[in-house]
This record gives sequence, C-alpha cells and structure tokens, in this order.
Amino acid sequence: MDVVSTAEVPQEERFAFWREVSSKLWVPYDTRCEQQVESRFRAQVSISQLGPVQATLMTAMPHSVHRTPKLIRQTDPGVFKLGCIVRGRGRITQDGRCTDFGVGDLILFDTSRPYLSGFAPGVSGNQQLLLLRFPRSSLPLPPRDLRRLSAVRIPGGTGVGALSSHFLMQLARRMKELSPSDTARLSTLTLDVLTAALATALDAQSVVPPHTRRRALMARIHAFIRDNLGDPNLTPDTIAAAHHISLRYLHKLFHEEGHTVAGWVRERRLEQCRRDLADARLTARPISAIAARWGFSSPAHFSQVFRGSYGLSPREFRRQCTHTTDLCAYA
Repeated sequence: MDVVSTAEVPQEERFAFWREVSSKLWVPYDTRCEQQVESRFRAQVSISQLGPVQATLMTAMPHSVHRTPKLIRQTDPGVFKLGCIVRGRGRITQDGRCTDFGVGDLILFDTSRPYLSGFAPGVSGNQQLLLLRFPRSSLPLPPRDLRRLSAVRIPGGTGVGALSSHFLMQLARRMKELSPSDTARLSTLTLDVLTAALATALDAQSVVPPHTRRRALMARIHAFIRDNLGDPNLTPDTIAAAHHISLRYLHKLFHEEGHTVAGWVRERRLEQCRRDLADARLTARPISAIAARWGFSSPAHFSQVFRGSYGLSPREFRRQCTHTTDLCAYA
C-alpha cells in the first residue's frame, strides 16, 4: 500500500500539491476549497490496487472537485468511481440530481460526464472517504444502465446496500494490513460486491451471473463475521438471519469452500487472539480479557482450542513471544 500526504509539504503549498495529487490519482479535476480552509489544509490518501480496482482511502479537510466538460474532453479514461463515506458527509451533483450521502452510504460517479462533488458543507475537521475506481468494462452490467445510478444514494443501512457497505467499511479499516496476496484475492471479491450492490440498485439481478452473486454474498458474510467476532452470540443462526438466507444454505456455502461456519468463525477469533498475545503493548492485559474480547466466553475452552491449533497454551505462546521475537514470528 502506498500513502501520499501533505504533511511533508510546506503549509502554503499543500492545497496546490493536493490538487495535483487528486487529478493524477483519480481523474483531472478543478479542485477547490474555502480560503480559510486552504490556508491550513491537510490531506492524506492510502492507495491499494485490487486488480482492476483502485482502492483509495482519503482523509482530508473539506474541499470540492469539479469534473468539467473541458477536462472530460482533455482526458476521459472511461472509469466509474464508487464512494463510501467512512467519516463525515458527502454531496454530489450530476445529471440534474443533487444528493447528500452519509456514513456507509454508496454513491456512483460517472467520470465521463460532468459532476460536482465534495464533502458536505457545514462539517468541519477531517473527513474520510473510501473511493473505488474501476473501468466500465470490469462489471457485467451495461454502462448505459449504470449511468442511471450516478448521484443516486444507495443506502448503507438496509438490504444489499447494508451488506455491501459492511464489506467496504471493513476494507477501509484494514487496508494497512493487506499483503500482496490479500489484494490479489480481494480483487474478484470486490468486483463481485460492487456488481451485486449496483445490480440490486438497478433491480437487475437477473443479469448478474449466479457464481458472481454467490461470491459477493460470501464476501459480505466474511466481512460481517469479522466485524462481529467479539460478540459471543455470533452463531450460524444469527449470521444466516443477518443475510436473509436459510441456515441450510449458509452451511452449504461454507461447505463448498471446505469449511464449517463455526470452524471459520473460530479460526478468525483465534487469529485475533494470537495477534494480541504476541503484541508487546498488551502484555499487561489478562489472557482471559483477550479471549473475551474476541468472543471466547470460557477461558478453559479458549485455552483448549488455542493449544489444539498452535501446539502451545496461550500462556506459553505469550511467554515465548516475549522472550524470542524470531520464534513469535515463526509460530
């Protein structure tokens, strides 16, 4: 992952620097902000490439971008952008529609047609936006149909929009943790999630291949589980209910991947516990507290399953990590 920040740029040059970064990273813009903001402007963007999808997490002070007809004539890469607000509020005007969108909502930008977008006025401080930039040809949906969704808010609180939002919010939170192999695997999943969300918004699910819908559903289920690992009541029943599918179908989906639902949840919980036990900053935290944080309500049960997975008790693992860094990295 690459990071670009205004922090190392002289204060008086920061907004000009950000204007140049924005135009090179996404598409050429006329970028503006209020004069009192420009004098103290700060921004940072984290960039990951997920196959054909460029994922960027932007943290910035309020500003706007205008995709003008002149800039489109100069450069039109033929891409869509999909935004998901992580913190703050956004606003976009395109094709005669002016739409506000908030945390978790999804919004589609058609960069081949003029639009004005930015963080909503009246909100101070740093705001955060996840932007996915992808070629029009990368989705199995007709571009002319997708244009009907430009500047249309896809609510992040209900239905498929909510499930897709969960996945994207997890992506935003965990971008710094992604390895090259992670980004390669996430490429297809991210496109599938985008396809399912936009197809649902178009009421055109029939045009989405069944295997794409299935992979998109699994990506959302995985994100939901990771988001709720600390809940001791996270069970196959609650997972199935949250995704409006039968318990039998949930088990079938995991069986096709060579897992059980309970086993996959347990493995993710153990991974998080193992990470915390290896963290020198958490040595004062009781092992039972770490186990409870990640959904293990019984310390004895946690110790048993941890030893079964890693060959050491939690206490032995922590001791070896404390005294032997190499062993900890290997374990």
